[in-house]
Amino acid sequence: MLSHFQNRADAGRFLAAQLKEYRGRPDVLVLGLPRGGVPVAYEVARELDVALDVFVVRKLGVPGHEELAMGAIAGGGTTVLNHEVISELGIPEQLIRQVIERESRELARRESLYRGDRPPPRVEGRTVILVDDGLATGSTMRAAAAAVAAQDPAKVIVAVPVAARQTCDELEREVDAVVCPLTPDPFYAVGLWYQDFSPTTDQEVRLLLTWAYNERDAAATSTPGDAGGETH
Repeated sequence: MLSHFQNRADAGRFLAAQLKEYRGRPDVLVLGLPRGGVPVAYEVARELDVALDVFVVRKLGVPGHEELAMGAIAGGGTTVLNHEVISELGIPEQLIRQVIERESRELARRESLYRGDRPPPRVEGRTVILVDDGLATGSTMRAAAAAVAAQDPAKVIVAVPVAARQTCDELEREVDAVVCPLTPDPFYAVGLWYQDFSPTTDQEVRLLLTWAYNERDAAATSTPGDAGGETH
C-alpha cells in the first residue's frame, strides 16, 4: 500500500512538525494554494499558531498550448511573465493582455469566493510559507513563489508533505527554503500517498478560511488572564 497520509489534515499536522522553528512568530504567514493546499495549510497554521490565508494563482497559458505557462498572475495585481517563452514563441503583446484580462477575472472571482470582503494579506517584509498538498511538476507552486517574491517578502518558504525529489531540488534554487519531508522514488502521483485524496470543494476552502480568520480575530481581542478564556 503506497499511501502515507490518511488525508490532507493528517498531512498538514505531519508537515507542521517539520516547521516548529516558525511557531508563534507574528511575522509568519501561511498561504494555502487552493483548493487542495488549503486543508493542509489550515493544520499547519493552527499547529504553528500563525496567520493563514489563501493565495490564488492563475497560470497564463500560451493560447492553443494552455499547459505551457508564459507567466502567472496572483492577488494584489502581481504579474510575472516568462519572457523567454514569450520571445521564443513570438507571442504578441495584445494576445498576452487578452490572456491576462481573462485570467484576472477568474482570479478575482475566486478571491472573492474564498476571502469574501477581507483584504488580501500583507506580504511585504514577512516570512511566507507557501503550502500545497503535494508537488509533481511544481508548475503552480513555481508560479506562486514568483508572484509572492515580487511582493517583497522577507523570505519565501515552500512547504509540502510529499513531492517528487527533482521538483524539490529545482525549487530550492528559486526560494529561500523548501520543506518536503517525503520524497518517494518512484513518485508516480501526489494522490497515491493519501488514503483519502477526494477533491477539496470551494465550500470547504471558504469554511476553513472562515474558521482561521475567526480564531485569529478571537485571539487578537482576548486579553491574558481572561476568566474562562481558551487555553492553547
